[in-house]
Amino acid sequence: MSAAGVTVRAVELIRCAWGDSAPEYVAYHDEEWGTPLHGDDALFERLCLEAFQSGLSWITILRKRAAFRAAFAGFAVDAVADFTEEDQARLMADAGIVRNRAKIAAVVRNARSAQDLPEGLSALLWSFAPTAPRPRPATLADVPATSPESVAMAKELKRRGFVFVGPTTAYALMQATGMVDDHVATCFRART
Repeated sequence: MSAAGVTVRAVELIRCAWGDSAPEYVAYHDEEWGTPLHGDDALFERLCLEAFQSGLSWITILRKRAAFRAAFAGFAVDAVADFTEEDQARLMADAGIVRNRAKIAAVVRNARSAQDLPEGLSALLWSFAPTAPRPRPATLADVPATSPESVAMAKELKRRGFVFVGPTTAYALMQATGMVDDHVATCFRART
């Protein structure tokens, strides 16, 4: 209530529909999703988490994110590239993360592949960001699962030795890291 006796309510933010479904989603939607992200280690983390999400709900990954970071040395590319078979066995025993042998091995392999990129992971991934304006999705039904850019990104990553990086995973990475802006038209985060 204000000094004049008028009740003041907090402004209710309009989000993409999924962004209101759980407290973790609210924070992720409002603070991260669609925000441009750069840096090899930061993008490596997102690439790994998107791969772990394959076949699962994103909320599962968000709820385990701190454990993933602890288990995978903060997703520092050089540290993960040095992981041994013993490290991978340790990860398979870690109940705090998704224990999928193929995905754990993929993270280590992808770290080694990232080390081999002369331009760096961040520069490579951002080279696929669309430069032409795109129509803003009006509803979630208008948000694609892939794009020509994500197909090209996935193909190039695979060519360079990465695994668990199909076009849908690549597109989710592009959305999450601000390479594309798929906030729906009514969302308060939509960039004009």
